Amino acid sequence: MNVVVEICVEGIESALAAHTGGTDRIELCENLAVGGVTPSMGSIALACRRLAIPVHVLIRPRGGDFVYTDAEFEVMQHDIAMAKSLGAAGVVFGLLRPDRSLDHERLAHLMTVSHPLDVTFHRAFDEMNNPLEAVEALVSLGVERILTSGGAVRAVDGLIRLAEFSQQAAGRIAIAAGGRITEADLPAILGAGLKEIHIGSAACTGNRIDADKVRRMVEAVRTWPL
Repeated sequence: MNVVVEICVEGIESALAAHTGGTDRIELCENLAVGGVTPSMGSIALACRRLAIPVHVLIRPRGGDFVYTDAEFEVMQHDIAMAKSLGAAGVVFGLLRPDRSLDHERLAHLMTVSHPLDVTFHRAFDEMNNPLEAVEALVSLGVERILTSGGAVRAVDGLIRLAEFSQQAAGRIAIAAGGRITEADLPAILGAGLKEIHIGSAACTGNRIDADKVRRMVEAVRTWPL
């Protein structure tokens, strides 16, 4: 199985650059200064039309925590429907209760709204108080993957936990490593056996994705001995 490289992009120009650089997939968002929020309708439409790779859309109505009001939850449902109608291959979201447990009921509803799109539960996972139990819950709900740093600021520092999550997942759900991954981190990440890698700022020059940096990191992954 080849390792999948996903680039987190802010806006259409970065999406196009990531595609030029050879990434397998993008996560499209806006306002990474607050950790990313849902991108504009125009950005989604153009990315889905111009890119020959899967476009996954971040569904996050605001920055801050992942405990949402009823109105915010309703916005998320509309945004998922919008992304689906515009041709997105997947959506990326996460919902927690105030006690940092999985908001199972709301997540189940969003899974229904999202069908048949690919669903990633994002790094809200790293804020949960019982992530191993959450792996089982997310498997049961039909989530495709979990994006996680292993609970560390940098994924390379969370490899022990990432290995635990991978073992718990046992192939039933993908574990995507993400969290300030740099080109220098790739040998450790790949050596740990992780099959999906989420890259953000390390692929940028200034505030935009640099196609040459993407190409170099993708090549490093492609040439890693499996």
